[in-house]
Amino acid sequence: MRIFPLLAGLLLALGFVPVLQAQTAPAAAAASAPAQASPVSATARRVYEQARSQLLQIRTLLQNQDSQASVGSGFLVSEDGHVITNYHVISQAALEPSRYRLRYATTDGRQGELQLLDFDVRRDLALLKIAGDGLRGVAPLRFRPPEQPLAKGDRIYSMGNPHDVAFAVVEGTYNGMVERSFDELIYYSGSINSGMSGGPVVDEQGRVVGINVSAMFFAQQMSFLVPAPYASALLARSRDAKAMAGPAWPDLRQQLMAYQDELSARFIAQPWRSADHDRYRLPVPQEDFMRCWGRGTPADSKGLEFQRSQCRMEHAIFINGGLQTGFLNMAHEAYDGSKLGAARFAKQYTASFRNENLGRNDKHRTAPHCKEDFVQQADGKGPPLRAVICLRAYRKLKGLHDLSVLVTTVDGRTEGALGRFDAHGVSFDNALRLSAHYLGGFGWTRAQ
Repeated sequence: MRIFPLLAGLLLALGFVPVLQAQTAPAAAAASAPAQASPVSATARRVYEQARSQLLQIRTLLQNQDSQASVGSGFLVSEDGHVITNYHVISQAALEPSRYRLRYATTDGRQGELQLLDFDVRRDLALLKIAGDGLRGVAPLRFRPPEQPLAKGDRIYSMGNPHDVAFAVVEGTYNGMVERSFDELIYYSGSINSGMSGGPVVDEQGRVVGINVSAMFFAQQMSFLVPAPYASALLARSRDAKAMAGPAWPDLRQQLMAYQDELSARFIAQPWRSADHDRYRLPVPQEDFMRCWGRGTPADSKGLEFQRSQCRMEHAIFINGGLQTGFLNMAHEAYDGSKLGAARFAKQYTASFRNENLGRNDKHRTAPHCKEDFVQQADGKGPPLRAVICLRAYRKLKGLHDLSVLVTTVDGRTEGALGRFDAHGVSFDNALRLSAHYLGGFGWTRAQ
């Protein structure tokens, strides 16, 4: 592995110097809980009747038999038989076409084969086309023009086939865009259940405003939609494309590489916020597309006291049932061991550092390759740090890695801070940049 000589050179160039030699040491769509359904209104019945001939159930079947591996929903968007659904609905067929195939079923029982033309993994969308002339000429659903935005509180209607039971319509409310999300998502007050993924959400005129994608675990009436303009753009880009041949890993890699470049650049461009610690400047991210929570020990605690902050992106990119990527997490804990004394504090502080899980070898990623060292900013404007930097390579997405950076301060006898940063699905070069950016976020809050 060439990571560590390059990493050392980058850290030196950015003003970090080794202060002591150390030994090398070996982060889908969810179904919400069933909610009490409200009576369906006359408008809901009307928009469903208008859209029912364009609604489809999307089935992923085993290649050599009719046993279904998964089900979702979709809808017609052209008279030529183009269909929009979620990428996660068809991911098995996209990644393993020798094992899986796609079929559709209509509300009146017609069935047929589907072909995959393209997908947008970042927005969890896929463009399919009905094989042959089945449903050709059926009027498609239309998209609501983007220059006619919805207002918060407008009624909208989600459709699909939940739990492979029957086609259904769910009346809900448009609540604007999800705040602090890296990519746009619509917050929908309505129940989206498993099997409805990929189905359309329409306004009172039957025009598509969004696509069902996910719902919040352990919450009622909190669901999320992909805005319709992304589906419209995918259709415009690939309506004349040929059916994809072979596993989609190369296309998937290309899209993820572009995404991680944008994510890394936007994150690094943001200045760090203050953690308000009286000794250390600790890196706390802006909350433009992350959410942060904090907690600490009670004021009357008699042992080790700590304050903890944890920040993360709440939406990840779905690859398959065992892998999600494209998100950042970070956390820090500030410790005060003055009530313990130096010896007891050192024991507990070291145990916290060693207790971190840095991953293991699995079918999607290699075991972590790590480097541990002691570093400090060359100008002395930051505390000496014990740092462990690890990379896990993706097996089928060449050039992408999961990065983990574990840091602890080593200058205090009875106080210190431990930090961790994780980036999922980044290139080697961006892993270096993110590592240096994170380490550079540590400093002093007062002259030492």
